[in-house]
Amino acid sequence: MSSSLVIIPTFNERDNIQAILAAVCALEPGFDVLVIDDGSPDGTADLVRSSQVDYPNRIFLECRTGKLGLGTAYIHGFQWALARGYSYIFEMDADFSHDPKDLPRLLDACALYKADLAIGSRYSNGVNVVNWPMSRVLLSFFASKYVRFITGMPIHDTTAGFKCYRREVLEAIDFEKIRFVGYAFQIEMKFRAWQKGFHLAEVPVIFTDRKLGQSKMSSGIIREAVFGVILLKITSIFRK
Repeated sequence: MSSSLVIIPTFNERDNIQAILAAVCALEPGFDVLVIDDGSPDGTADLVRSSQVDYPNRIFLECRTGKLGLGTAYIHGFQWALARGYSYIFEMDADFSHDPKDLPRLLDACALYKADLAIGSRYSNGVNVVNWPMSRVLLSFFASKYVRFITGMPIHDTTAGFKCYRREVLEAIDFEKIRFVGYAFQIEMKFRAWQKGFHLAEVPVIFTDRKLGQSKMSSGIIREAVFGVILLKITSIFRK
């Protein structure tokens, strides 16, 4: 068993899932993969099972009934990983917007350079986003600036979803107190880790928009992030 686990939540990712699994499993050092599938009607889970034959004891699958949200999928995966003794736990999308070749760089940030949470950052070295319309680039860039201003977190890409956690970070966070399940989940996890004094480090990456499948972004997810950040800050003040 590897000491590193990559968690990939899926909903209708049949166009991407086998290719992303093969790309992750081809990397050195070895990474295990856990797919959390929310009842994809397109047969994503069946394709994961086919890949398990090619990579025995490397690919794992947890199936849930219905679309329950990104945040709950990751929390399910975190608990699964901690119960099985993984030291480094990754978040990653299935659609190749996160380049699997960057996984070893995130691992090195934690394993060699002592970061507690390594963030694959689109904005720590300029703006490194490919194939997004300018309106979405601006929305994402200024959303990160807004979150940084409100929360005080000393990072440039506050909304990033490509990350590596040392297990100690996840062990210190009470998952039952995580409020958000969508876009704001990524912000909240960074904020909770930072509040507890863990070291957050950014690793510059190039983010490429998906070529296959449907984006899960919606106006409701963005609203959750905008208003959720204010709520996070207010509740943190009262907790102090």
